[in-house]
Amino acid sequence: MTTRIGFPFAVDEAGGIAQAPDDDHHLHGRIIQVLFTRPGERVNQPDFGCGLFDLVFDANNMIMAAAVEFTIGQALTRWLGDELVVDAVDVATDGDAVTVELAYIRRRDLTRRAVRVTFR
Repeated sequence: MTTRIGFPFAVDEAGGIAQAPDDDHHLHGRIIQVLFTRPGERVNQPDFGCGLFDLVFDANNMIMAAAVEFTIGQALTRWLGDELVVDAVDVATDGDAVTVELAYIRRRDLTRRAVRVTFR
């Protein structure tokens, strides 16, 4: 039996490590970790992540959006490619807000899922 640690990390009522309630939550948490981890942040995996939070300081335009779409697709394929297939990545900018919509197919059962993240 595989133990899937919940994300964000938490302690359960018994004082143990909280587990992810199901595979969807576990995979969603792993996607968020790839998106928001800055390359170089993890000591033993310096290439892990795509550094989405760094976008707050970049120019908010179509060129940045296209570069981010590519970077996200590559990072998710590299780090989670055995669990999902990236179907589409769409980055939209609206004033100071950036919205990332990710559509993917979970390999285990070929179901389509989506994740949407908006930040300023």
